[in-house]
Amino acid sequence: MRAIRYYGPGDIRLDEIPEPRVKEGQVKIKVAWNGICGSDLHSYFSILPVAPTTLVPHVVTGETLPIGMGHEFSGTITEAGPGVDTTRLGVGQNVVVEPLVSCMKSTCPFCVQGSRNLCRHATFVGLGGWGGGLAEFTCVDQNLVYPLPQGIRLDVGALMEPLAVAWHAVKRSNIKGGDHVLILGAGPIGLLTLRVARVFGAAWIAVSEPASKRRDLAERHGADTVYDPVVASADVPMAIRGVTGDRGADVVFDCAGTQRTLDTAFQAVRPRGNVVNVAVWENRPTLDIDAVTYKEVTFTGVMAYDRDHREMLDAVAEGKFKGLEDLITRRIGLEDFVEKGIRALIHEKDQHVKILVHPSQREPPSYPSGASSSRLVSSKL
Repeated sequence: MRAIRYYGPGDIRLDEIPEPRVKEGQVKIKVAWNGICGSDLHSYFSILPVAPTTLVPHVVTGETLPIGMGHEFSGTITEAGPGVDTTRLGVGQNVVVEPLVSCMKSTCPFCVQGSRNLCRHATFVGLGGWGGGLAEFTCVDQNLVYPLPQGIRLDVGALMEPLAVAWHAVKRSNIKGGDHVLILGAGPIGLLTLRVARVFGAAWIAVSEPASKRRDLAERHGADTVYDPVVASADVPMAIRGVTGDRGADVVFDCAGTQRTLDTAFQAVRPRGNVVNVAVWENRPTLDIDAVTYKEVTFTGVMAYDRDHREMLDAVAEGKFKGLEDLITRRIGLEDFVEKGIRALIHEKDQHVKILVHPSQREPPSYPSGASSSRLVSSKL
């Protein structure tokens, strides 16, 4: 079968590899769609901390580079291995995957307590090994697989993993009904955080984002106010204080991960408010400790998700996240993963939010076509 594999920074290839065989406790999934994530972009430049190297295998997966890529995916079960609970997961069922994997050792306090995302060896399917969604088929442990709610399209299903990131971030923020919220950055995670914050009862939500397309999407998905932080007259913290009677935002989510957005977060949050870091950082920032101390601000970090998929998918099934397909700005085939996927998200940020990849050579006819007919055997970035 065809699969995108990661060999290291600047070396991502479309390979022909053997189709995986299902093992005990696993289901085999024919992948429908896989979203390109910000962590995929980070890996373009450097090996991620959760990934192995060519010489050092990952502690949990036991794999070294190259590894199969893709962790935001949906698909259909084609085979169930021995020991699979077929009353929950059956052949022909559309599913999504919670790709977080951890050591699960009895000596790990985090895995024992159920906080697998805090395991010191935590990684993800498609980032640390064990196949990935940028392939025609993949085999996944049943405890990581969830049925896609009835009536939800498979392309929207590929957004469930980043939606779980947003769900976890909003839960960790201790948001309350009636809160005023500021979201910095309207990429996929920022826009999904907007939707989740509304579900959790935020009364007023502002979004700050320099890309015009993403600002437009923020407005369409329910932002009360949208700011362009790069215009000369922009003073987002002052604008927030003006709306909130000089108090500031109750909760600020930094979904961009720049020094400027972090500084804005602490300036815009109210005394005893909460700044939540959702972003993955390329460079370590400096922290205005005076802003934290004199305002008694809570600074909360979040890491992926922690047993959030089930309740998040229940909310999806209840119709609380309609219209997510608007966030999909391009659909491509594996052949175009680098040029029309990775490179587009880096160099055409104003045009794209979420780009989905369809692994098979023939795209499902019910969805708009975006795949190229050209074939790429290998791609060096």
